Amino acid sequence: MGCSKVSPGCANCYAEAMAKRLQAMKVKGYENGFALSLLPNRLEEPLNRTKPTIYFVNSMSDLFHENIPDDYIRQVFEVIRRAPQHTFQVLTKRAERMALFFKDYEPPKNAWLGVTVEDRQHGVPRMNWLRQVPAFIRFLSVEPLLEDMGTLDLSGIHWVIVGGESGPRARPMRQEWVLNIKHQCDEQRSAFFFKQWGGWGVDGKKRAKKLNGRLLQGRTWDASPVVGV
Repeated sequence: MGCSKVSPGCANCYAEAMAKRLQAMKVKGYENGFALSLLPNRLEEPLNRTKPTIYFVNSMSDLFHENIPDDYIRQVFEVIRRAPQHTFQVLTKRAERMALFFKDYEPPKNAWLGVTVEDRQHGVPRMNWLRQVPAFIRFLSVEPLLEDMGTLDLSGIHWVIVGGESGPRARPMRQEWVLNIKHQCDEQRSAFFFKQWGGWGVDGKKRAKKLNGRLLQGRTWDASPVVGV
């Protein structure tokens, strides 16, 4: 649990706000609020679930945070390796550390590894680090999408998730930015998933996230990576 900010995508972190609420509610595990905390007693919980499940690992933190020891990260991936019935999605903004970690450690095939790509300056360079990781599935979380991304090299990227920012301080996302990424996914054969508009609609007006929905050009886009290709 917990993290620290490293780039513009962190400015309005949903996990930070949620952690503070859970701390106020005295929920177990959130005693330290959003300060980085390791909870080794939870590591093996997925092993007790037989039904195939998709786990978003560390949704309230960043597994490759500089203060998490390599040994602890290895423990997480060994649990993943021991639970082949599940799929584990790991997303980080610390792409360089992830690439260095996997220089001498082979990721399990059921671990999908991704990086956040919120803008050109901080996000796009993470893609080059991700390409160095010998992952079975590599993915991008282009959320929050903060600007037009220009031309992208999607080689080695299997899945691209795009979404706008949510919350009271959400920054707007434009349809042309999204379509630019979608067209490049089509051309370079990366699966495209449009997650949401967030706090701003396609019409450029701010309103509740649920009212903006997730339609792009009148339909949903829910492609997933083709496993095994």
